[in-house]
Amino acid sequence: MKPSSEHAILIADSGATKADWCLVRGDEVLHRYKGKGITPVYQTLEEMTREIQEHVLPQFKETQIRAIHFYGSGCVPEKASIVREALHASFPLDAIMVQSDLIAAARALCGNEPGIACILGTGSNSCEWDGQQVVKQIPPLGFILGDEGSGASLGKQLLADALKERLTDGLKKALLEEYRLTPTLVIDKVYREPFPNRFLAGLSPFLLKHIDDPTIHRIVRESFSAFFERNVMKYDYRENNVHFVGSIAWHHEVTLREVASEKGIEVGKITPSPMEGLIAFHNE
Repeated sequence: MKPSSEHAILIADSGATKADWCLVRGDEVLHRYKGKGITPVYQTLEEMTREIQEHVLPQFKETQIRAIHFYGSGCVPEKASIVREALHASFPLDAIMVQSDLIAAARALCGNEPGIACILGTGSNSCEWDGQQVVKQIPPLGFILGDEGSGASLGKQLLADALKERLTDGLKKALLEEYRLTPTLVIDKVYREPFPNRFLAGLSPFLLKHIDDPTIHRIVRESFSAFFERNVMKYDYRENNVHFVGSIAWHHEVTLREVASEKGIEVGKITPSPMEGLIAFHNE
């Protein structure tokens, strides 16, 4: 049986692909659950409510939860009430706080100190943080107009280069065979099926596996370079350390630091998830 405590809080960090749920009491982790991403960008209220009721609630229904802190992709102020309603259907609490994954990144990476917080996961995002709040944010714009450096952006470029014959024949064949893709199926998954960002980001392991190939290394470098130039360098990056959270930043740390150094950018922390930082933040 999972432990219960009236002093426990439930912290959730949700991207577009996956969500990390952590029940904590102080700095003690009582129970942890990893599930599918919950986001108002790609899901309706009904879809989010169903996901929470069917998969999240059973994990925590035996516990007494004092408050929920939900941080999610696309949880901007005008969308927060929808996510709060979906949570309230399963957890009828007054204390349900819904904020963006960018706030999660800033609190986890910078705490109460100023800095530049960046997310490189399925999508990408960034902000300048003064220790208490976001003081400047360049809009991410999603994988069609932006999201430079993200898994979705990298996957999009990888497929485009493969189908436009910018990869070697061997790499193109390996990619299509590994993911059982054809040009027609690619078009369907990107333009007709739901969650194209998840599909594209799902190709990122291929990039890591073949990072020593010059054409693959070029794709990753160019995407990171675009992220720095179009986002980070719009902030006061010479006076602040630049911190990263997310699977793409974590797995491609060497390349990320290499590109940053060439641009005179000081990279600080790189962590795969904000959860440990969020636990510390809320414990304070």
